Amino acid sequence: MNKKTQEMLVSYGRHFIVAVMSAFAIGDMEIVDLLLVGLIAVAGPAIRAINPKDPAFGAIADAVDVELNKLAKADKKKKK
Repeated sequence: MNKKTQEMLVSYGRHFIVAVMSAFAIGDMEIVDLLLVGLIAVAGPAIRAINPKDPAFGAIADAVDVELNKLAKADKKKKK
């Protein structure tokens, strides 16, 4: 699993856990309700994942990663 996928899954997990814990703290909720709250919370990161222009996860992020890697390699060559 690459780093980008891990970051996306961590983002999904964070949103899910915070939403479920918040709903649980309110109390008087059933398991189905908690799962529904969690799924709704994951909708935000999912929308970011399918947006190709999103700077964190979209196609732009891939282009930025490539450019940053090129700059890092050039900087290493300069220092030598």
